[in-house]
Amino acid sequence: MTDLPLDQVRTLLAVVDEGTFDAAAAALHVTPSAVSQRVKALEQRTGRVLLLRTKPVRPTESGEIVVRFARQLARLERDTRSELGMSGAEEPTRVTVAVNADSLATWFLPALTRVPREPRLCFELHREDETRTAELLREGLVMAAVTSSPDPVTGCSVRALGRMRYLAAASPGFAALHLHGRPLPEALAEAPVMTFDRRDDLQDAFVRGLRRDAGGAGPVRHAVPTSEGFLDAVVAGLGWGMVPEVQARQLLADGHLTSLVPGRPLDVPLHWQQWKLDSPALAAVADAVTATAAAALRR
Repeated sequence: MTDLPLDQVRTLLAVVDEGTFDAAAAALHVTPSAVSQRVKALEQRTGRVLLLRTKPVRPTESGEIVVRFARQLARLERDTRSELGMSGAEEPTRVTVAVNADSLATWFLPALTRVPREPRLCFELHREDETRTAELLREGLVMAAVTSSPDPVTGCSVRALGRMRYLAAASPGFAALHLHGRPLPEALAEAPVMTFDRRDDLQDAFVRGLRRDAGGAGPVRHAVPTSEGFLDAVVAGLGWGMVPEVQARQLLADGHLTSLVPGRPLDVPLHWQQWKLDSPALAAVADAVTATAAAALRR
């Protein structure tokens, strides 16, 4: 099997991270010509085009595989230096994780507080929809992700965390104005609705389930791209929306929200995917996340 020279692999990663060959050359303290030659040599060795020469450059599908390998290699090198007590070992280990906004606003941050203080860690969180967090893993941008996909990304392990429950809810005033006096499926298909962003399909999926057709929520769509802001907008009566049960519980009890279809929640299964690395830092985070999820999510 043809080996992958480490200097060429690291150079490819530098080009992707820096965005241009010139910037990568400056970061590596070599000439742009040397960077170009290393990337071309790696492409010849693998027999694949690894970079799209755009501005900024982008890895191809094959390039993403090599970039992910480069990041994993760097992670192993840092862990090894730390275990050996070599120079620079006093620096904290950075752990990159992709997580959806609702988890981030409810149970995920408490999970990080359960991670042991040794080894010393720095967390870098990437907020993304749970249906898209696996893409960040696939691209090698993060080491782990909370995702809705049970299918492991190549080179990753996966374990179930539990189900995040959502309730269709609105303010009492909104419900009285837009929903009362007519069949709820038809009313929801026309009433103003809250969304997280243009990719948010949760409200549409709920309405399709009620109507048993291909229709979705109404055409008046307000987008608020934070979990807390989304909840505040629903409470304020701007639209109805699917609210995480843990956020809705007290608001329902206090009368600030009303459940639109009691007894018909929408559950989203969540999974933890991470690189298959023997990394003490990553293992510590995974243990804390799965333990917290077991208590916070529905099984």
